[in-house]
Amino acid sequence: MIRLRLLVYGFLLFSFSVNAQRIGDPLHKLQYAAVVINSLYVDSVDEGKLAEDGIRGMLSKLDPHSSYSTPKEVKELKEPLDGNFEGIGVQFNMMEDTLIVIQPVTNGPSERVGIIAGDRIVSVNDTAIAGVKMSKEEIMKRLRGPKGTKVVLGVVRQGIGETLKFTVRRDKIPVHSIDATYMIRPGIGYIRIGNFSATTHEEFLEGLRLLKGQGMQHLVLDLQENGGGYLKAAVDIADEFLQRGDLIVYTDGRRAPRTDYTANGNGAFMDGKVVVLVDGYTASAAEIVTGAIQDQDRGVVVGRRTFGKGLVQRPIDLPDGSMIRLTVAHYYTPSGRCIQKPYKKGEAKDYAMDMVNRLKSGELTNADSVHFIDSLKYETLREHRIVYGGGGIMPDYFVPLDTTLYTRFHRQLAAKSIIIQQNLRYVDNNRKELKAQWTNFADFKQRFEVPQSLIDAVVAEGEKQNVKPQDEAELEKTLPYLRLQMKALIARDLWDMSEYFSIFNESSEIVKKALEVIQYS
Repeated sequence: MIRLRLLVYGFLLFSFSVNAQRIGDPLHKLQYAAVVINSLYVDSVDEGKLAEDGIRGMLSKLDPHSSYSTPKEVKELKEPLDGNFEGIGVQFNMMEDTLIVIQPVTNGPSERVGIIAGDRIVSVNDTAIAGVKMSKEEIMKRLRGPKGTKVVLGVVRQGIGETLKFTVRRDKIPVHSIDATYMIRPGIGYIRIGNFSATTHEEFLEGLRLLKGQGMQHLVLDLQENGGGYLKAAVDIADEFLQRGDLIVYTDGRRAPRTDYTANGNGAFMDGKVVVLVDGYTASAAEIVTGAIQDQDRGVVVGRRTFGKGLVQRPIDLPDGSMIRLTVAHYYTPSGRCIQKPYKKGEAKDYAMDMVNRLKSGELTNADSVHFIDSLKYETLREHRIVYGGGGIMPDYFVPLDTTLYTRFHRQLAAKSIIIQQNLRYVDNNRKELKAQWTNFADFKQRFEVPQSLIDAVVAEGEKQNVKPQDEAELEKTLPYLRLQMKALIARDLWDMSEYFSIFNESSEIVKKALEVIQYS
């Protein structure tokens, strides 16, 4: 039997060898190597992992954005872009090793059965998840499941001596891509888009309707830290601002012929000033919107140079549910700019260090440190202002990064989740009193002050974990921003993300500049 198997392997190897020599096809060489390893290697081989490693190896020699994802990774990647997942519908955070409900999703399955903010979920289907050092990923796995399936939750509620039991029927839970929508000043609306998903356009239109009903005439569109998403979503958003026939973006590749995307002229915000906020993490689809508004002179851009991702990936589904995202084209802004920043194939590490290099070069604090090549000079299409290609979108109004805002002490407190944990503990202990006292957010924003006891708790916990200010001066320098952050986090937990940004944005130099541009231009 062994001899027969060796003869078969030998025949296969010979066949592949002859075929490869005759045809000279690299794919035969790859198959030949796989057969050799699987047939002759000294130990057993995981063929699936071997294939995945081979795919990853090939893609790693291409551009930095071509990638491979396992079936599990594909599911995780798609959820925020598809706009929903299936689960119990709660926003939660972990305090030590206990899951605390921040807010149940409105009209979601948990709210329907009576779960409220502040509840501690301690068991799932009679399996303890609190006090057992279970990972957040494992807890999520137990809470999520197919729509229509039931899960029994054990809940501890303040003031109730016994553990409550709730049977929750899982359902589709919406994932919102718009982080905040509110009136930032009389007549000026603010919308922050976190990513471009399948539901972004619909969410955006709803945001515009809400703000117009409150008297919005001009708009601050915040795309800071927006890493992109679906091309179609970006095109649909840009379309709401532009005139009929205006070019939004075009794509072009070796095997992908040029495709133009133009506006239909029926946009929901055709008049009024528009200011787009960007930073070094504004990328891909977010740069499409930014480039279209800037090149068509529909609005102005405020902030710092964007990431510079001008490559288009095509998702290619594999039979086992895994996926290859292969770069098939470049995208170009209306003026013809390709804003992809330079890279060397197969050298992803240098590419990933770009933001660190920008900081070291002084670019984030000084506009004069940004250098563009004259050969990549372009003009906007209506006012003929000078813009550049070759590495991100440079804003019309540069706002330097305030490197003094985040002290070393603050960075270490944040890195160890001390700020988040103490905020969660404070809201959890005082939720009833806070909700009773602060029924109106405008009143909260104007009059609420973070109690000194909360600041002391943060500092004390930092000391326990060996996170201390270098001296009294560093502590005093940390406190203003820490107080602002804590106030914004409390607002988030009592209301939602719009209230968080309403408070946080009052200290943002980029936001302040945007308001100045709208009010005085």
